[in-house]
Amino acid sequence: MVNESNTVNTSGSAGGEYLTFTLGKEEYGMDILKVQEIRGYDAVTAIANTPAFIKGVINLRGIIVPIVDLRIKFNLGNVEYNELTVVIILNLSNRVVGVVVDSVSDVLTLTPDQIKAAPSLSTSLDTRYITGMGTIDQRMLILVDIERLMTSRDMELVDEVAA
Repeated sequence: MVNESNTVNTSGSAGGEYLTFTLGKEEYGMDILKVQEIRGYDAVTAIANTPAFIKGVINLRGIIVPIVDLRIKFNLGNVEYNELTVVIILNLSNRVVGVVVDSVSDVLTLTPDQIKAAPSLSTSLDTRYITGMGTIDQRMLILVDIERLMTSRDMELVDEVAA
């Protein structure tokens, strides 16, 4: 992305407000504007023949919402459900989706200077959903393009758009 001074912002992010959450030992951030609500984890209705990371569905005020466990999707080892486990309800591309995370921390405002480009890692690691690395005080956040992740083909949540 090029701004008026012809410098390149390699992270692709102009800063903004991020909901921070944890998965395993890492802290992540997502655009707060995508978040509809945050709920405690409740039992879901399992659906046969879905990938392991799709836990099932819930009925949220008359809307059937698929629930995705990001811990399973990101291969973060042993997944436990406890009183801190939460579901972040997202409104993405006219679709409501819930994501299970270990916990929600807070909402942080990051300036463009606090966001660095995502590192180039081996080709075996999928970083296309990481928009950058946010730094604030001694904390480092992995900034996730949650809409790109949830609407990607491998998530199997959104039907292919007819041409």
